[in-house]
Amino acid sequence: MKKIYVAGHRGLVGSAITANLRARGYDVVGRSHAELDLLDPVAVRAFFDSERPDAVVLAAAHVGGILANSRYRADFIYRNLQIQQNVIGEAYRHDVDKLLFLGSTCIYPREAPQPITEDALLTSPLEYTNEPYAIAKIAGLKMCESFNLQYGTDYVAVMPTNLYGPNDNFHLENSHVLPAMLRKVRLAALLGKGDYSAVRADLAARPVSTIAADASDREIADALAAFGIFPGLVRLWGTGRPLREFLWSEDMADACVHILLNVSFKDITAGMTGDIRNTHINIGTGKELTIAALADLVAATEGSGVTIEWDASKPDGTMRKLCDVSRLHALGWRHSVELPEGIGRLYRWYLDSIPQI
Repeated sequence: MKKIYVAGHRGLVGSAITANLRARGYDVVGRSHAELDLLDPVAVRAFFDSERPDAVVLAAAHVGGILANSRYRADFIYRNLQIQQNVIGEAYRHDVDKLLFLGSTCIYPREAPQPITEDALLTSPLEYTNEPYAIAKIAGLKMCESFNLQYGTDYVAVMPTNLYGPNDNFHLENSHVLPAMLRKVRLAALLGKGDYSAVRADLAARPVSTIAADASDREIADALAAFGIFPGLVRLWGTGRPLREFLWSEDMADACVHILLNVSFKDITAGMTGDIRNTHINIGTGKELTIAALADLVAATEGSGVTIEWDASKPDGTMRKLCDVSRLHALGWRHSVELPEGIGRLYRWYLDSIPQI
């Protein structure tokens, strides 16, 4: 393959995959949302007509944390279904040799046996809070599987665990748990020191809609309190008891590129008998920790003695969702970055991303 289109090339995973592929010498094509709206089928078809990629990595998605998933349910199912329909459909119409579809381990049932194997899919009800997003991703992986079975294409779906890394989303309302936690701890530490100059630099780099650019110190503190951020203290949703698995985004990218270049649908289905289903691949570390332990790691990395409190009146979400990564290991890939090292890397990246004012 000569030309590879990475949909979502500026996002957390897409940017890491793009960098990995370019480091290997591949011609990678990407388009920003302003340049190509993946919700627009006419625009997507025109793009494929023009670029004719040999391979596609579908890393573009409408994503967010538990609050956003609960509040914007229609957006999460509609936008993701539309993106997948357009990109996978045009990949087929334009004879793309290889497609890699990125989903999420939230596709699995809320009460799935742990660790979760690929065969747990569709065996019992989903977690309600992210059900629309999960259904969209299940549709995407089944679309890939079905095209392979009917048309002989080579579309592989991968289901990553919780990801974190450079270019993550640190929005206080709709980001995932680890980046949101890191930013909240950082802001709480700055408030505790009374360093409003640094707080303003953070807000200038990543504005919060409820905080005006000319807000007073008191107005900033009051607005941040609505997100559970106080001087020297962060109040987080839930009990802290749920267990989660986290994978460094550049490790995820390396796994994706390994699969794109070395693994085919036939490799995955070799030895399967009877109905061919659940041909996707879990990508993760196979290791987990509680959200409370994660918060302690983040606070320790920041190093300013921020206290963590838990609001048990808010939902925990799924209590546990650890990946079984046996299939991934059998296909020749294992992670390399452990969580304490990764949090340190992300924290340094976050600080470097904030211009001083």
